[in-house]
Amino acid sequence: MTAMTTSAGTSTATGTSPAAHPNTAPKTAPNTDPGADPGADTDTAVTAAPAVAAVAAAAASGASGAGGGSRGRRRRRRGLAPGKPWPASRLAGPLLLIALWAVASAAGRLDTGAIPAPWTVLETGVHLWTDGTLTTDVLTSLERAGYGFAIGLIAGVTLALVSGLTRTGEALIDGTVQLNRAIPTLGLIPLFILWLGIGETFKIAIIAIVVYIPIYLNTHAALSGIDHRFVELAEVQGLSKVRFVRQVVIPGALPGFFVGLRLGVTGSWLGLVVLEQINATSGLGYMMFQAQNYGQSDVILVGLLIYGVFGLISDSAVRLIERRVLSWRRTLSN
Repeated sequence: MTAMTTSAGTSTATGTSPAAHPNTAPKTAPNTDPGADPGADTDTAVTAAPAVAAVAAAAASGASGAGGGSRGRRRRRRGLAPGKPWPASRLAGPLLLIALWAVASAAGRLDTGAIPAPWTVLETGVHLWTDGTLTTDVLTSLERAGYGFAIGLIAGVTLALVSGLTRTGEALIDGTVQLNRAIPTLGLIPLFILWLGIGETFKIAIIAIVVYIPIYLNTHAALSGIDHRFVELAEVQGLSKVRFVRQVVIPGALPGFFVGLRLGVTGSWLGLVVLEQINATSGLGYMMFQAQNYGQSDVILVGLLIYGVFGLISDSAVRLIERRVLSWRRTLSN
């Protein structure tokens, strides 16, 4: 019986040898710990090797996936922004229009009596400037627009601050300004002529009204939109009224103020076109009105182009100041 068992045990041991089963994983280096189980080395190595390989492969895959995902997100994030601004990009549109105008005129697609060629308009402008007529008209228009814009700017900012910072001012001012905004400004011309006469005063007053309304509306909206948490923080910090206005109110209202300022600058030129055709003896509007009576479309186009150039230059100047003053903001434009 014992012999059979020994023989069976020998047979079993022989059957389980590595030579009989080539697919069995080879043993790793033996465990050097004298108290450890000799068989534990082989079992742990055989079991742990595939697990470690799987974990390493998963980690590598996750790292590459995370890196690829973050790069993809960065790529997508970079693609959402409009990109760097072009140098002198705002001139591209006007120059394209002038180029199309020149091409259509050279091809004979335009009626020269109604829309003269660009070189004809340029020649007329040089002639008017040489005669001194255009110089006088430009200076007169600049003076009217400057006075009206200055008065409108001061009135708009003052009324917005009083109305935006006090409930009494809001009750007395805001409704009145909204009523004035609903009335067509050019419709006030006959009434202002009766009140102020037919001279320069009523022209400057109308320009001031055209300017102050957008400045007031945008500045007041910016003041009203300041987060109340900033007010609470200023109260906790113990800021005085003057410091609160200087450190919280003015920086918070500047973006809206500059929007209103741009609209006000444009409005001053728009109002000037109409006002200079009423009992005026000089100015770009007067020059255009006289050219209309004589059918001089080239002179009218000279006046319109000068108005457009003045509007573009003034708007660009306001945008430049805005970019410098609000350089702390991170926006799509910068």
